[in-house]
Amino acid sequence: MNRQFAYPKGYSAYPRGGGGTFSISPHRFQPRSQPALLRRRQLLIKLCAVAGLSLLVLFFLVPSWRAVILPTVSLGLFSTTHDDLSLETVRYYDLSDVQGTAMGWHREERVLMCTPLRDAQAHLPMFFSHLRNLTYPHHLIDLAFLVSDSKDNTLSLLSSLLTELQNDEDPKMPFGEISVIEKDFGQQVNQDVESRHGFAAQASRRKLMAQARNWLLSATLRPTHSWVYWRDADVETAPFTILEDLMRHNKDVIVPNVWRPLPDWLGGEQPYDLNSWQESETALALADSLDEDAVIVEGYAEYATWRPHLAYLRDPYGDPDMELEIDGVGGVSILAKAKVFRSGVHFPAFSFEKHAETEAFGKMAKRMKYSVVGLPHYTIWHLYEPSVDDLRHMEEMEQERKQREAKEREEKAEAERQQKLKDRFKDSKDEWEKDGAEVKKNIDKTEETQEKKSGKGAAVAARREEDIGAGKPAVPAKGENEAAAAPPQKETKPASQKEKTRQNSSSGKNEKLQ
Repeated sequence: MNRQFAYPKGYSAYPRGGGGTFSISPHRFQPRSQPALLRRRQLLIKLCAVAGLSLLVLFFLVPSWRAVILPTVSLGLFSTTHDDLSLETVRYYDLSDVQGTAMGWHREERVLMCTPLRDAQAHLPMFFSHLRNLTYPHHLIDLAFLVSDSKDNTLSLLSSLLTELQNDEDPKMPFGEISVIEKDFGQQVNQDVESRHGFAAQASRRKLMAQARNWLLSATLRPTHSWVYWRDADVETAPFTILEDLMRHNKDVIVPNVWRPLPDWLGGEQPYDLNSWQESETALALADSLDEDAVIVEGYAEYATWRPHLAYLRDPYGDPDMELEIDGVGGVSILAKAKVFRSGVHFPAFSFEKHAETEAFGKMAKRMKYSVVGLPHYTIWHLYEPSVDDLRHMEEMEQERKQREAKEREEKAEAERQQKLKDRFKDSKDEWEKDGAEVKKNIDKTEETQEKKSGKGAAVAARREEDIGAGKPAVPAKGENEAAAAPPQKETKPASQKEKTRQNSSSGKNEKLQ
């Protein structure tokens, strides 16, 4: 038996030498060759490169994968709290940057322009002409329209005009975001002047108009807006710089003066918007005496408020930048900072301090310590819409005009006829005077000839008497022979009475001479 060398702690694990089962001779377990290791390493590198390239493609081409890839690859080092690596569905706004300033066009402050529309088809072309002429940068103005309770073609015409506006070749003409909202409120009051401005319909009509304004504003106001400009579609004339002019005052709520032109027979012009006013003690006492749901409206005999109205303080030659603090505001043209609406001020669709809609909006803004001013000498002009009485009077005036024109035509025709008669008699008179002058000339010539003949005849007669007394034969005078030999004269015109008288007188002279 072969004895093995002893180790301090026993036998070794494997016997030395030998080719048994547990032999670890090199010829049985050789290490892997070098080329195989290289090929395996290259394959792993290629797989990693393809995976990395795929992740990059997904990162840049599929934004939704960024939120998954970045935390996975970076092991949470890049979180979604960083602005540049935020989720696409998350927006961050700093409302301290949209407070509204006096030089908003230099600071690129965005303006939301809101216009409620109802049966406004006839006014839209004029309204869009005003939009095109605005000098405030158009790309900073977002348009918002609310079409409600319309029976005409307002919506389709609006879409057509918006398409034309946004596709204009002038790069400065298109506006920013445009929103068109449809919402009916069950408005039953017609759009004619009597219905819209009738006293009985004012309270309910203004409450529904307040709802329309609130719906439009809440659906379109964005965190990027610094200003909100309310503008009616039936404004006929307004400065192109109205946004800059109002914004320059840097007030929370500001309105211009609103008048309307009238025909000359109605005075030429008239205050239109009476909803901009200062509060009076009489109006406050009246409000205390009314029911809780009552709504005071201006310009009606039913509510004598004796308030100073912005419209009646206008001076055509006054300073257009003059400011007047007011309590109620009209809705034709309002520029307000967006923060006013964000703070909770709105258009009450209920009786707020016995007012509704824009007048209550002014009251609420004043209650929340915002500045509310009007410009009495800065005027825009509302479209003139004739009332039923005006139309009736215009028809009467038209009939009177037609009658007057017919009478003038008759008088003119009579005058022309009289003038023709005068011209005819004038021509006859001229001919008579001419003929009379010729007749007189002929008479004078005849008288001269007869006088000459009379003188010669007397001499001849004397010679005849002498010859007869001397026993000589009578010789006819030369004139007598010529007269006998002369051909017969043409018939002349019958002599006038004057000519006959002269002829008779001349013949009488001849008889006396003979």
